[in-house]
Amino acid sequence: MNWKKLALYSLNVVLGAYLVLAMTAFNNPEERANVCSEVRIRMEEGLNKGFLTTDRVRQLLADNHIDLVGQQMKDINTRNIETMLLGNALIEEAECYLTQTGHVCINIKQRTPVVRVMNERGDDYCVDSNGKLMAKPDLSCDLIIATGAINTTYAQQILAPAVKDIIANDLWNSQVVQLNVLKDGSVEMVPRVGQHIIYLGQPVDIAAKLNRLTKFYRYGLSRTGWNKYSRISVEFDNQIICKRKNNK
Repeated sequence: MNWKKLALYSLNVVLGAYLVLAMTAFNNPEERANVCSEVRIRMEEGLNKGFLTTDRVRQLLADNHIDLVGQQMKDINTRNIETMLLGNALIEEAECYLTQTGHVCINIKQRTPVVRVMNERGDDYCVDSNGKLMAKPDLSCDLIIATGAINTTYAQQILAPAVKDIIANDLWNSQVVQLNVLKDGSVEMVPRVGQHIIYLGQPVDIAAKLNRLTKFYRYGLSRTGWNKYSRISVEFDNQIICKRKNNK
């Protein structure tokens, strides 16, 4: 007797029986959970932390009268849930699916607004981290406000990359509250602390300009006082030009 062939034959029989049983159990409706027992939400974060939270997504479901826990799994329309979520300005992609164990799983990729544009024509919209226009979110977001001579092309291609450099800097992310774009496309920056305006010039080499400005804040303004100057320009390389405040 060839024991090796017999063992191999027996193993194939066992594996075949297991696969048949597994497939039968999987396709048997009686083995599926009939009622939703849990909603699992996964947020995909990009380079910048988004504004949505899992609690906010649960609230969106509740606001739209989508009560999933306790509902019959066969009655849950995953397509409708995805469509509802994609209607939110902060959501870029939404995937919803059901599991055999009675879970409703929701995967969300969110859009991250980086700047709110309120231009001189009265437009009011946001630009996300990918340079795409988006409506104002339906919740409060602590964003830099950009005003002045801004069209959509400038907002997407020039302003958004400049703002991303600003928010990547821990100091200036918390210090800058407003940007004002002049007719020639140059940018003024309004800080949270101090009564001066910072002139960046054309919004290029922003990271280098901010590093230079940080040193001036640390070694200059910290000694002379935050309100000594009315205007600080870092437009040109290797120099900072200050205009003294007129106290008269």
